[in-house]
Parts: sequence; structure tokens; C-alpha cells
Amino acid sequence: MQREKNGVLWGIGAYVIWGFMPVYWKTLQHVSSFEILITRIIWAFIFTVLLVVLMKNGKLLIHDMKTLWQSKKDFWYLCLASALISGNWFLYIWAVNHGHIVQTSLGYYINPLVSVLLGIFFLKEKLSRVQQLAFALATVGVIILTFSYGHIPWLSFGLAFSFAVYGLLKKQIRLDAVRGLAIETLFILPFALLALVWLTITGPTAFLQIDVRTDILLILTGVATGLPLIMFAKGAQTMPLNLVGFLQYIAPTLMLIIGVGLYGEKFEAIDLLSFSFIWAALLLFMTSKITEIIQQKKAASH
Repeated sequence: MQREKNGVLWGIGAYVIWGFMPVYWKTLQHVSSFEILITRIIWAFIFTVLLVVLMKNGKLLIHDMKTLWQSKKDFWYLCLASALISGNWFLYIWAVNHGHIVQTSLGYYINPLVSVLLGIFFLKEKLSRVQQLAFALATVGVIILTFSYGHIPWLSFGLAFSFAVYGLLKKQIRLDAVRGLAIETLFILPFALLALVWLTITGPTAFLQIDVRTDILLILTGVATGLPLIMFAKGAQTMPLNLVGFLQYIAPTLMLIIGVGLYGEKFEAIDLLSFSFIWAALLLFMTSKITEIIQQKKAASH
């Protein structure tokens, strides 16, 4: 019971950090989103490799890389996963620093539903009637929001789909969270370094050019990336699966509160109506998943 309680605390801590990430990226608003992405990849790689060394898992990291190289399918899956998570990071940073935190919140609210949709198409999973109703409600919510914005919320869909496909690919590979992030950032590192050289040649960069505070914040992007992931991985080891499902909504809820309450982003009655449909869909979806888990446990006990 104590291990489970500690796991829940680790999980909550991870999602709270993810929820407050818009505040962190806003402190770097004076730096281009592309440069933030590049430095994030570089420092995330350095941070995770240092962690692997400190945890004395260097041999396991090398073993993971050899295994990936031997399995061409897993190798290309991870290459694609690296590209997707980099694109997701860029979209998120750009959206936050251009006044679209509410859209990022929507993206991470609908992400679990998109993951289920991918499961239907690629893993031949089936939906219950309750889950079908949940999808119908979410669709209505997105349609209302589309009319409100005057266009499809591409940022939200971009974040949701990139992260959902990333998750689908990672499920096929099954790597340790820290070593997995180290390898993912290693795959994309050469492109990040080339981009940094290009930025340095073509114009002034922020790192070592503005002030010490900016330099520290850019360096800490590696910690901001790796720390919550490690906390979540630690929590997920002992947390019940249904609780993980609930906790994942802490982050987009905090993003929504921060976007509207702290940065004054628009959130009118029609937006509330749209989000209400999506929240209702998520409530139905989570209820159906919990029911499934309970039924599976009962079946296993007989």
C-alpha cells in the first residue's frame, strides 16, 4: 500500500510539472521556438546520458542500442518516434509562446481518444458502445470549437496525433524511460547540432549572447524534459492502471487554467460548451475503461 501511495505521488508530481511547463517556456519567449527546440534536444541528451551513467546503466544503454541496430524494424520505429517527439516539442513550445496555451490543453485532452483511434486502425481494437458515444461527444466538441475559431484547431490535432503515434511506436519497442529518451535524443542529435551551427552562422543565437538567466534556463530544458519523465516512470511501476488514466488529465487542466487565468487567453461561452462535450466524452471513456479493468480482475480471480 505504501509503495502504491508513493507511486501515486511520483505520478502526480510528473503531471504537475508537465502542467506548469507553459510557464517555463514563457520565460524563454524572447528566444526563437526553433532555438529552444534545438537546445532542448541537446541538453535532454546530455542530462539523460549523465543519469544513465549515474545509475550505472551504461552497459544496458549499449545493449539497447545494439538490440535496436539488429532489429531494423525497431530501429526505424525509434527513428520515426524521435522525429515525432521533436515535432511535438516544437509545436508545443511554439504554441505556448504565441498565445495558444488553451489549444495545447485541448490537444492533450483529446490525446487519449486519438490513441484509441489509432488502436482501432492499427491494432484492430474494438470500441464498446459507451466508447463510441464518447467519440461522438468529443467530435461534437471539436466541431463547435472549429466554428468558434473559424478553422480546424490544427495545433491541437498536431499535438494529439504526434504524441499518440509516438506512444504507439514506443509500445512496439518497449525501452526503459530514461535510456529510451537518451537514444531518441541521440538519433535526432546530429540534426540538432547541424541546426545550431546553421543558426550560429546565419544570425545571433540566444545562448551565451543575452544574459546568464537565459543561458541557465536553456541548459535546464534538459532537466525539464527528463525529470518528469523519470518521475512518471517511477510512479507507473506501482500505480494502478486506472489511476494513471485519471492522472493524465492533471496536465491539460493546469494548462487550461494557466492559459486563461495567468496569461488571459480567450475562453468564451462557446469554448466552455465545446470543452464540456470533450470533458463528458473523457468521463464516459474513463468510466468504460475502469469497468473493463474491474471485469478483467474479476474474471482473473475465478
